[in-house]
Amino acid sequence: MSQQSTDYLAEKPSAAKKIVVANWKMHGNLEQNQLLLTAYIASLSHLKQSKVVVCAPYPYLAQLQNVLQNSNISWGAQNLAKNAEGAFTGEVSAAMLKDFGCEYVIIGHSERATAYCESDENIAQKFFQAKNHGLTPILCVGETLIEREAGVMEMVVGKQLDTIIQLHGAAIFADSIISYEPIWAIGTGLAATPIQAKAMHQFIRNKIAHLDKDAADSLKILYGGSVNPQNAVQLFAVSNIDGGLIGKCSLAAQAFEKICLAADLTS
Repeated sequence: MSQQSTDYLAEKPSAAKKIVVANWKMHGNLEQNQLLLTAYIASLSHLKQSKVVVCAPYPYLAQLQNVLQNSNISWGAQNLAKNAEGAFTGEVSAAMLKDFGCEYVIIGHSERATAYCESDENIAQKFFQAKNHGLTPILCVGETLIEREAGVMEMVVGKQLDTIIQLHGAAIFADSIISYEPIWAIGTGLAATPIQAKAMHQFIRNKIAHLDKDAADSLKILYGGSVNPQNAVQLFAVSNIDGGLIGKCSLAAQAFEKICLAADLTS
């Protein structure tokens, strides 16, 4: 397959329909979740050009299925096991997530990778399990502040992708999601600038396209890291940014609504 020029890929417009993913992290209870989901449904039912996904802790997947099943909002989990089944106490498999109607699953979030020492190989196995069971993986990649200041951010992100490519091939990224989340921006209130985000998103798409153009064309690349109602329009208006992975602001219905509207307006 012939390689595509960087200039061509750099100008590739974002996919028409953006995706906004709410990552609740380890927050919520049955009562709070009900109120938040009800507010989501009421305020986001009119969205035309963007899709909303809610990723909640495992115990609340049944609640998401019950509340959201007749809405325009999809749901998923924040992690899954690298194995299909077996004697792995405390793990949750891809098939189990499917039992609760999950369509999406977050993989390799830096908060997990750091706290639980997840290797790139471990994350690659989880990515494969998701794809093998019909789940859409939301793969998180990103660099630390030290790595960005050293100018090696592309090398770091490239290595995170290389492990999956080497084990499973670039075609596995077809109809998948990558979320660029600079680690220095997560929960700090300091988001990447549109210029910084654009450069990394172009790098990611180019890297996949040089190996499999069809996979790159169907791949969605989100930005995550301190997205809020004030910077969402600027970020989502950037070419190659196909939406956002939202943490803190997804726990506030009004803030999340504004972010989703920004996605709708820039699609």
